[in-house]
Amino acid sequence: MEVGDTFTYRYHFSQENVNTFAELTGDDNPLHLDADYAATTPFKRPIMHGMLSASVFARVFGRNFGGTGGVHLSQLLEFVRPMYPDTDYEARFECKSIDTRRHTAEITCTVIDPATGKATLRGTGVVLHKEMFV
Repeated sequence: MEVGDTFTYRYHFSQENVNTFAELTGDDNPLHLDADYAATTPFKRPIMHGMLSASVFARVFGRNFGGTGGVHLSQLLEFVRPMYPDTDYEARFECKSIDTRRHTAEITCTVIDPATGKATLRGTGVVLHKEMFV
């Protein structure tokens, strides 16, 4: 991996995935699970948990961008717009810097809703991966 390298990953989570995430984490906010309740909010329908939507960072850092075995050391997140279950999204990653001594890379990500072209989630993560840097 080199500074400026990019990676794109398309994904979506189903309402069933959201329900499972709620069960696993205990975050059973009706905004995520109850369509009738969500209809009374500005979102009009259930939205995904922010951390579920951001979990794509861990998948990509651990398996796709820089090879298998990356360790997610830190993450800053900005939830820009709501994300909805059963909607396709595109995560765009870019390597911003590399510290070869520490075997880490700073990688930014912007998640885009392809239907609107608007960002829904932005973040910067630090990944450790000794085989990533030669």
